[in-house]
Amino acid sequence: MSDEFDAGNGKRTVVLGASPNPHRFAYTAVVRLLENGHTPIPIGKNSGFIGDLPVLTEYPELENIDTVSVYLNRENQKDLYDYILGLNPNRIIFNPGAENEELSKMAENRGIEVLNACTLVMLVTGLF
Repeated sequence: MSDEFDAGNGKRTVVLGASPNPHRFAYTAVVRLLENGHTPIPIGKNSGFIGDLPVLTEYPELENIDTVSVYLNRENQKDLYDYILGLNPNRIIFNPGAENEELSKMAENRGIEVLNACTLVMLVTGLF
């Protein structure tokens, strides 16, 4: 994986549903993660950049993922279940509108912490 995703000592966080559109919450989440010393890995359907970070449109093999922050609705997650679980994150955050009981149960059965929460609020309040 490219060096742009290895900088920093913060939590490596995959942002699924990332967008190069600055008006999207997922875009703001990537920016705020960077500002808080974390290492976001933005993955979305549209290529582009968030700051200097490319938005990936493929699903690379990644290691040492702390968090997957999901900004996709439940239907758009279905084809990604194996990918998300295969990242073996410590936790998955389902942001508002992304809640998914089926995937949550699958993750919890693997010992992955599941939160229906907002990454942005968690960052602001120091709960991330």
